[in-house]
Amino acid sequence: MQESIYSRPPAPVRLADLLGLIGFLELSGPDPASLTAITITADSRESGPGSLFVAIRGFVADGHAFIDTAIRNGAVAVICETLPMHPVSGVLFILVADARKALAEAARVFYAYASDRLMLIGVTGTNGKTTTARLIAGMLNAGGIPAAYIGTGLCRIGSRDILLERTTPEAHELQALFFGMLEEGCVAAVMEVSSHALVLDRVYALRFRCGVFTNLSVDHLDFHHTLDEYARAKQFLFDQLEPDGFAVINSDDPYSAFMASRVPEDRRFCCSMQPDSREMLSCGKRFSVSVKERKVIGTMLELHFPDETSALQTELPGKYNAMNLLEAAAVGSGMGMTSGEVAEALRKPFSVPGRMERVWDEVTGRCGFVDYAHTPDALEKALCTLRELTTPPGRLVVVFGCGGNRDTTKRPLMGRIASDYADFVYITSDNPRNEDPETILDAIEQGISGVSYKRISCRADAIRQAVASLRSDDVLLVAGKGHETYQEIAGKKHYFSDQEMLRECFRDDRLTQG
Repeated sequence: MQESIYSRPPAPVRLADLLGLIGFLELSGPDPASLTAITITADSRESGPGSLFVAIRGFVADGHAFIDTAIRNGAVAVICETLPMHPVSGVLFILVADARKALAEAARVFYAYASDRLMLIGVTGTNGKTTTARLIAGMLNAGGIPAAYIGTGLCRIGSRDILLERTTPEAHELQALFFGMLEEGCVAAVMEVSSHALVLDRVYALRFRCGVFTNLSVDHLDFHHTLDEYARAKQFLFDQLEPDGFAVINSDDPYSAFMASRVPEDRRFCCSMQPDSREMLSCGKRFSVSVKERKVIGTMLELHFPDETSALQTELPGKYNAMNLLEAAAVGSGMGMTSGEVAEALRKPFSVPGRMERVWDEVTGRCGFVDYAHTPDALEKALCTLRELTTPPGRLVVVFGCGGNRDTTKRPLMGRIASDYADFVYITSDNPRNEDPETILDAIEQGISGVSYKRISCRADAIRQAVASLRSDDVLLVAGKGHETYQEIAGKKHYFSDQEMLRECFRDDRLTQG
């Protein structure tokens, strides 16, 4: 049995108590009233004595193929969409129409309805989810509302960090995390909700106190196929609001009306970068932000609440971070914090690894930024932000690539965007995975025009050459990987950190020049 990082269920569950919740179609095996299970899993390797195994049909593997393994490991019951030809004696088989939804409903029972006992705040959108969700969690904690965070690669409960494989874990893993939050005294949980999680029912059966929409742009079209299909996936979040829940909507985004259409007007909190705009959605409350001053070291803002205005200085650069802060402020307002409490909480120093993270060369004053920008929209926003902070005769230099075995349509788009905003471009590898890196660079190169550039497939060499080319007034963006500490090449993950590489290159370049 594989050891789990998640909390165990607090007590055994009578299987008869689950049947009415999961909508079973047929039973095979012993009387469910005679059986109890102590754990629930969708991974046969995690099955053990007394476990309930749920066979999920995935894109790579079908859980039905691992039923025998789960039983050998001690599973006493199986939820499945197809009954086996030769059921194992003594094991209860529960046939359902949708195993993913059954997993979500069953997990609520196993973990004592933990999700129902927390105020859940879900953040969805293409870009800005991580920063916005972490801002909200930090703000709530500072405002006296103990809150945990679930998002890209991490669950944070108090001072405890749990590393995650997915932005949004599977349904039973989420319930286990929620139960752990309750044990630590949390009353709220802020979570990034990916489009995959919404479509694949990982958040099925959850009810959100608040749903946040950051923005929508091209991404994951290898999975969703069209932008409208992608938007529909994001919209599912707003179908899962509590009866008195509210939505925080970026009303400047073209898809804002589409997202807001699922929410009554009086429960829409609309956020805009245009304080004087009269074109906003019909809303219960309106919030806006004015950017007063932009510097490499931070930004001066004014947050306009429905009742007053608060000044705010933040280390986060760029207009899009101003929107992230505004959306966090709107959530705080909806959660009962005053505008003064919100502004005070958001003034605290804040940074997210790999989200416009500054890397300084303190000796020479040269500056690099590491950002997760891996979509056309995110790259454009990052470059626009840094263009505003680049003082002539300084140049804006960018190093970026695109992931292999993913949406290929965005590659030339990102090449064009780099051409439009940067003074010099280095195209390189991101995570090539099982694709030829040079083929990926070929596609990016098709969009590049009117700017000097180099193609260097080795990411370390590209960063090294970019640093060597910098002058004192130049600004460097290393985009695409952000918080990640690996490169996936030919199916294997190799340790790699953009931040560490930048620091090393700054140091080595000083030594060489000295």
